[in-house]
Amino acid sequence: MEITVVGRNIAVTDALRSYAEKKVAKLQKYFEKGILTGQVTMAVERGIHSVDITLSVDGLLLRGEEHTNDMYASIDGAIDNIDRQIKKYKTRINRRLRQEGNRIVESAMAATGEALPEAPEPRVVKTKRFAVKPMAVEEAIMQMELLGHDFFVFRNDTTEEVNVVYRRKDGNYGLIEPEV
Repeated sequence: MEITVVGRNIAVTDALRSYAEKKVAKLQKYFEKGILTGQVTMAVERGIHSVDITLSVDGLLLRGEEHTNDMYASIDGAIDNIDRQIKKYKTRINRRLRQEGNRIVESAMAATGEALPEAPEPRVVKTKRFAVKPMAVEEAIMQMELLGHDFFVFRNDTTEEVNVVYRRKDGNYGLIEPEV
């Protein structure tokens, strides 16, 4: 298991690092085999302690995020979010991991004594087609704002690749570019 702990606007103490690593390590109980890797990002902004945990198990990504007034509570909340995701989507996670020769350990699920209802299979309810016009990132952001959307798909005029711009929770914008 390989966990990276990063701090933004906060010095990550040994106590915080070991607490986060210990909590993330407890999630290993759900996976029969497979290497659990991840990153824990801790941040403090305007007195709010935020933790973002992203884990990877055989290519499957799990993410939990929490914002509280205490860093330890934020770590616990983010872990609880991932724990809930694993329990809620266990059938689909098992199906995905089975391709890699891994699966969720049912005894770990039973040990918690908490059975969440199985989530219904998501389905596509609407399909939309549109021309992907070449444009600059700034133009795509303006177009997204004019449409009132949270994201916008476009062809980047400098790279000729399909990109996505999106509005982040902090009010800034993100850009998704495909890897070559």
